[in-house]
Amino acid sequence: MLSGPERRFLAHQRIARLATADRRAVPHVVPVCFAIAESSLYVAIDEKPKRGPVTGLKRLRNIAENPTVAVVVDRYEEDWARLGWVMLRGHAEILHDGQEHRDAQALLRSRYPQLRAMQIATYPVIAVRIERTTSWGSLAIDATS
Repeated sequence: MLSGPERRFLAHQRIARLATADRRAVPHVVPVCFAIAESSLYVAIDEKPKRGPVTGLKRLRNIAENPTVAVVVDRYEEDWARLGWVMLRGHAEILHDGQEHRDAQALLRSRYPQLRAMQIATYPVIAVRIERTTSWGSLAIDATS
């Protein structure tokens, strides 16, 4: 589903924006750490201070009510010829345990060294099952990316 240029662009970007909506379609967008394997994008839930228990996170509550999500990964440059983005749409699942949960956390830890020091094994992982991709602009990766 992802083209080669889209996959390379995503591999070089560090942050995504995850858009969820509750059952009334009220949107909620947050920046997230992510990793991609095959046709799934994984989002870490980490130890950073939260206002309440991890299970109360708005993004998790929204996915439980409405699993349709979108993820945007973009690059802004003052040279507008280098602007680019990839949008992924699909359905999200919340992984609490199991092999995919462990593999996703290992993938996320390999991409983000900060996660290696965190005790995230008991935290859920969001798995976005990519159903559609759209991209725009320059997805080229070079020394200035």
